[in-house]
Amino acid sequence: MGSSLLTNSSAMTALQTLRNVSTQLATTQNRISTGQRVSTASDNSAYWSIATSMRSDNAALSAVSDSLGLSAAMVDTEYTALNTVIGDKNSGLTKLQALLVEAKTAGIDRTKIQAEVTQIQQDMKLKSDSATINGINWLSIDITPSSSTATPTTFNLVSSYSRVGGTPTIGSITVTTATYALYTTGGSSTTGILDTVVGGSTGASVASINIGALTDSATDQTKLDGYINQVTAAINSVASAAANLGAVKNRIATNTEFVKNLMDSVDRGIGQLVDADMNAESTRLQALQTQQQLGVQALSIANQNSQSILSLFR
Repeated sequence: MGSSLLTNSSAMTALQTLRNVSTQLATTQNRISTGQRVSTASDNSAYWSIATSMRSDNAALSAVSDSLGLSAAMVDTEYTALNTVIGDKNSGLTKLQALLVEAKTAGIDRTKIQAEVTQIQQDMKLKSDSATINGINWLSIDITPSSSTATPTTFNLVSSYSRVGGTPTIGSITVTTATYALYTTGGSSTTGILDTVVGGSTGASVASINIGALTDSATDQTKLDGYINQVTAAINSVASAAANLGAVKNRIATNTEFVKNLMDSVDRGIGQLVDADMNAESTRLQALQTQQQLGVQALSIANQNSQSILSLFR
């Protein structure tokens, strides 16, 4: 084919090749700079869409993780307070029971024992009232009927998130307040474990037991036996509540670990879809840069061919 001033086929071929190489080089450089082979919908619409949904789910899982952290702090606060109320030989219900047994001793000064009993009763109330976190207290609750300030009967602690198709599902752990209530206010009668009156109008609650006026008479000794049984029952009830809350605490800890592992799995899945193989991309970059340099030289040579035509007119 003869030479033409209007159409330089060699230059057109070299330019087309150079343009293709430049396009590939720009794509590779973008992958290296972003670390992703699918960073926009135009790169791969299907994978980009899936990755975007997975990132959205991971954000929701992150919120669940934060919620579990708050729930764990809440449960731990109530659990600690319950254990403190149960106490040991020096405090709490355990000490109160020991004092009542001691009060059975003939001739003992029960007014002095009552002074210590009163201190324990006040301390248990203080511990229960102090078990508040984020404005929530499960041990000292308000049961005022139809009141906006009343403590909810149940609390739902967010524990999981999943999405099937376009339908999100949020899992929760339901906690019933009455299970852990030691003291209640606002109702027609008190219903907490420690403030429920036993024995009718002449009876007492654990929180109001008073043995200061009791004597060695058979009647008063029977009353002391009733108080001892009452405190023993309270210890069992509080221990049961603590055990229940301990199970909730363990469940939250297990769910927290699961959510963190699940988030890592989702991150790995997103990486499989959109992350660039940096080893492959760096190798491709070197190859494309070489091709670009050769393409520039090829175009230069093709352009020089047109200059040789001038020599025919000299």
